[in-house]
Amino acid sequence: MKQHLLSLLPLLLLTGAAHPGRDLYVLSGEFSVTIAGTSNLRDWKETVGQVSGAMEAEVNADGSIDLTAIRIGMNVLSIKSDMGKVMDNKTYDALKANVHPEIVFLLNSPLRMIPVKDCSTSIPVKGNLSLAGICRPVTMQVKTLEISRGDLQFEGYQNLRMTDFGVRPPSALFGTLRASPDITIHFKTNFINRTFYNNLKN
Repeated sequence: MKQHLLSLLPLLLLTGAAHPGRDLYVLSGEFSVTIAGTSNLRDWKETVGQVSGAMEAEVNADGSIDLTAIRIGMNVLSIKSDMGKVMDNKTYDALKANVHPEIVFLLNSPLRMIPVKDCSTSIPVKGNLSLAGICRPVTMQVKTLEISRGDLQFEGYQNLRMTDFGVRPPSALFGTLRASPDITIHFKTNFINRTFYNNLKN
């Protein structure tokens, strides 16, 4: 519970008290975030183990949603590679984890009337991504999933070039393996209504 409350704090500071009709949501433990890339030897994938998030949204009468604010934070030191600890440490160094322990996405353009049910088309979600101390605007391609049990579920992806954020692609095996600067972040998240969540805990 403490982790969810901490993840809400930056959003609450940005938005103040929730606007009447809007609800605050926290990211549940039902998430999947991976980082995929390639190298001169083979493709690789990393999994983000710790992700926090908070969101302000309103469900409209027609079942669509208005998304007003969102913050997602990914713990850099929780990233694990399918290539082992050597690549883990290379990743932490490249992302300057000792100084910038989080990768953060903040919504910068509210969205209105987002369809939810049977939404097969990706929606462009604009925000700012902070990575390794550099903040840049990005547009994520996101699909919304059906609302159930007070949840709002999203999945999508974001293509990035590491060098745009001042990150030098990691290498290993004395330079024999060299990662490409192009990566793709895939995510599937489940935000749960804070009131509903608190009721479950009580």
